[in-house]
Amino acid sequence: MIARLTKRLVREGEWAAEVQVRLIEDVDKQQGWAPYLSLEDAYKLDDVREALRDGDIELASRLAENVYRLTPVATVP
Repeated sequence: MIARLTKRLVREGEWAAEVQVRLIEDVDKQQGWAPYLSLEDAYKLDDVREALRDGDIELASRLAENVYRLTPVATVP
């Protein structure tokens, strides 16, 4: 089993967060589900999403590497 770090982007409303997670790959490739997240990382993504949804930016920023506020840009016709 090989694990590699990667980042996942979680977006909720006007907020987005970069969350570092570990993708797990089976070396023998017998499992059809690879790569996959650990249960802990899946819950971490859910916790960040819920914190953003609730407006708890402090909690989201503790769980994620970066938290961003998205600003729409008006286009000129």
